[in-house]
Amino acid sequence: MEILIATRNQGKVREIRKALAELGFKIQSLNDLKEAPGMEEDGKSFAENALKKARIYSGIYGKVTIADDSGLEVDILNREPGIYSARFAGKGTSDRKNNQKLLDRMEGIPSSKRGARFKCAIAIVSPQGRETVVEGECRGRIGFREVGKRGFGYDPLFIFSRLGKTMAQLTVEEKNRISHRGKALRKLRRIIGTFLEQKGA
Repeated sequence: MEILIATRNQGKVREIRKALAELGFKIQSLNDLKEAPGMEEDGKSFAENALKKARIYSGIYGKVTIADDSGLEVDILNREPGIYSARFAGKGTSDRKNNQKLLDRMEGIPSSKRGARFKCAIAIVSPQGRETVVEGECRGRIGFREVGKRGFGYDPLFIFSRLGKTMAQLTVEEKNRISHRGKALRKLRRIIGTFLEQKGA
């Protein structure tokens, strides 16, 4: 069976493919579909955005579609940037600019008050309209500078306290074991077989 991952983010594609590799699906992303249209993420939650993406691209391509929406919530910033994580420093901006804006906003804030969490919602939708959403989160704190070359987004700033490392210092395997997306993907793995076996999936 073919499954479409509704993203062009290569980091997300790698993590999702790795997590689902043993299930034997043929997995495509929007990078494999050159004419794939863009989509405005205007939902009020990660789950709403994930469902919207999965519904739209499943409807266009007639495939079971997985869509993720995830982001960073910083305690002292009233859970900003939240659903605006990817465009925190402006629409179409870079990870580096987003990270720099976050560092600027948190200048002078001590380590004890830099708590944060990554949140993730993953939606799976069939062409017949069957749909499910799973979620995961991971707590940590925001560092004072970028550390690590792996990962993407806010990974170089997000320190997983138990390991004392940023997400960008972890391998894909390590990250999938502890991250928000890894937790959501494990939930997805547990239900995907039943989801696909349901009549009309």
